[in-house]
Amino acid sequence: MILDIDMLNHAAKTLTEGGVIAYPTEAVWGLGCCPWRREAVQRILNIKSRPQEKGIILVGVSEEQFEPLLAPLGSEQRQRVTDTWPGPYTWIVPDPDNWAPDWVRGQFDSVAIRVSNHPVVRYLCASKGTPIVSTSANKTGEPPLLTQKDVEDQLANSVDFIAPGDTGAQKRPSEIRDLITGEVVREG
Repeated sequence: MILDIDMLNHAAKTLTEGGVIAYPTEAVWGLGCCPWRREAVQRILNIKSRPQEKGIILVGVSEEQFEPLLAPLGSEQRQRVTDTWPGPYTWIVPDPDNWAPDWVRGQFDSVAIRVSNHPVVRYLCASKGTPIVSTSANKTGEPPLLTQKDVEDQLANSVDFIAPGDTGAQKRPSEIRDLITGEVVREG
């Protein structure tokens, strides 16, 4: 995949300024923003018609971006998580110090995190220097958006920027697994 660096820099700037973007991920198009900007997260929840209490995923470029959440884990737990990264594996991990804002965690004392292998996602998170929100670019209960054209047709008036690119080779969104219980919340 050839990356349009100028467009991706514009997308990263939009994130830094508190905007909402659409971008390709491993399997589907996603919506993203800075997780520490409450208004931006709320805009995404409104676009999706998703209640805040359900929580929302954070995606990063490296495990270092999640160090405040990974540091308290035991070595086996941490290894279980990091062995799957980068890739389409999202882990729900404890957040005892409330590192992620409550509007990201929802009603939980944990947060869902992933280190992506998708070049657009990696570029955005590296440029921003922090994880970003990552949730599928569709209304709750509706099919995910799979192409840039679908996103442009359905969300052009709802987001501040659409980062160009193609989704990866995954056929399904990331697997979500609870680190503490081992429960698979969503199969990948």
